[in-house]
Amino acid sequence: MFKVTPNPPDTDPAPHDPAIEAQRMKEAADRAIDFYLHCAHDKPGETARKPSTIFLIDPKVDNETLLVHACESLASASIMASDLAGFIDGPQRNTLLGIQQVIMLGELAVNRVLDNLVPTA
Repeated sequence: MFKVTPNPPDTDPAPHDPAIEAQRMKEAADRAIDFYLHCAHDKPGETARKPSTIFLIDPKVDNETLLVHACESLASASIMASDLAGFIDGPQRNTLLGIQQVIMLGELAVNRVLDNLVPTA
C-alpha cells in the first residue's frame, strides 16, 4: 500500500519558555485591542472619516427638541408596526409585534429622559 503523505520531519519539540509564551500573549492581545478599539483616524497620517451631510441635524437644536422629535418618531413607528401586524398572520406577525414592542420601549426611555430633563430657559 502506498502512503500519500510523507512522514512528518523528526524535529525536537521547542522547549517551553514561560517568558516567550507571555510575550506572545501580550503581542496577540495588543493586536486585538488595536484592531477593535483604535479607529483608522487614530493612526498618524490618516484622516478621520467625514460623515455624509445629506441628513444633517442643525447643531444649534437643543436636546429637548431633539428628544421630543425622537419620541414622536418612535410613537409613529410603533403605531405603523402595530397597524401592519393586523394584516399579517403567522410568525411574521409575531416578529412585527416584537419589533413594535422594541420601538415602544425606546419611546418609553425617551419619555423618561424628557421627564427627567430640567428646562434650561
